[in-house]
Amino acid sequence: MKPTRFTAGAWALGAITAVSTLTGESGAQSQDALLDKLVSKGVLTATEAKELRTEADHDFKKAYQSKSGMPDWVTALKFGGDFRGRYDGLYNGQIVDRNRWRYRLRFGVTANLMDDFEVGFRLTSTDATASGGLFDPISQNQTLENNGAKKGLAIDLAYGKWTPIHNSDWTVAITAGKMENPFVASDLVFDKDYTPEGAAVQLKYTLNDHHAFRLIGGGFVLDEISNSSRDPYMAGIQARFDSTWDAKQRLQSSIGVALLGMFHDEGLTNGAVPNVNIGNDRLTTPGTNPLQEGFNPIYVDASLTYNLPSFPGYAGKFPITLAADYLHNPAAQADKDGYSAGLTFGKSGKKKTWDVGYRYKELQANAWYEETVDSDWGAFYLTAPTTSGKTGAGYYAGTNLRGHQVRANYSPFDSFTFGITYYVVEAIHENPIRSGSTIGRLQVDALWRF
Repeated sequence: MKPTRFTAGAWALGAITAVSTLTGESGAQSQDALLDKLVSKGVLTATEAKELRTEADHDFKKAYQSKSGMPDWVTALKFGGDFRGRYDGLYNGQIVDRNRWRYRLRFGVTANLMDDFEVGFRLTSTDATASGGLFDPISQNQTLENNGAKKGLAIDLAYGKWTPIHNSDWTVAITAGKMENPFVASDLVFDKDYTPEGAAVQLKYTLNDHHAFRLIGGGFVLDEISNSSRDPYMAGIQARFDSTWDAKQRLQSSIGVALLGMFHDEGLTNGAVPNVNIGNDRLTTPGTNPLQEGFNPIYVDASLTYNLPSFPGYAGKFPITLAADYLHNPAAQADKDGYSAGLTFGKSGKKKTWDVGYRYKELQANAWYEETVDSDWGAFYLTAPTTSGKTGAGYYAGTNLRGHQVRANYSPFDSFTFGITYYVVEAIHENPIRSGSTIGRLQVDALWRF
């Protein structure tokens, strides 16, 4: 006789709690596989599986505390980080090839406190920029150079979080400090390593086992100006709808719409904040070069994923994802759009998984603020624009760019991923015209997570 969901759930809870208690982290992976199997067989719903995971984690925590004798404040701490080694090559026929050996190191601690509070911080490797010795707001890479000189560390995250509501239907979280970016967006808008400073609210409502709605809002400080009350800041709101379209979770989709805005941006002169990227049109005011255009763009993104039950050489379900996004800034007079589209096969990160993908991207000069976008996406300028705050020829990331990206990653173990990415990028408006801005960039990465 087929077991009822209550019977199956009780059996599953007992099994996964016992396995987790006996085997620790490997048991947690086993319990996830067990629950996924019960969902795919129709024995449990996705919501019931989520509730069982939560209850099993709670029971495991109590059992572990009893067995180890460790106090609550010790077991509430979670440590983690990663180390990435990278070869980074830049190739353009008009300049010498650059060959850089680089690394990124991150280490953080999260404390889960009573009353649904969380506090976290993360340190990262980083480098001072040419703008007054300030640290780069995006890049965490350090280049091996300067005769083994000691390298810098900086605060990458420092936040407090409160989740007053968290049940099978509703989740509400409030975060303040220097945080992971709460908005879901590609590097057309935010580099994945950009950690804004301010406050954010995230709301999620699970309609049923197949559909969920999310609403995200945030306000972030961009600078504090001592002799003015018009400090520049950024704010935005985003609505998302995530869906699974069949019981076996083969077809999934996600769509989002966001409204973003920057306020008092006349204070974002070249010398006010780290001047790392270029691309925005700026005024010729001597010594300051404020932004010429405002920013209040509309951002739309969508993705569709089909999961094959299996694929040769790949562990688990094999996802195929088609994704695209579009950015339009009505506050600008010209060069105010951006878009990207790409196709990815697989998803790396777990043992014996991999991915390969292609993406095309165009980001016009005034579609969005130059200092928050992808810092790996750049082109060659024979002469830097006079209002950019840069001098001479060189490679510069930011806006006013278009090009291609091809990548491949393989994870032979849960803790290790090897990846190769190649970019071919050119400036939309070259400086000077027809000066040959196309850059080829090769990145070879080895990433260890701990």
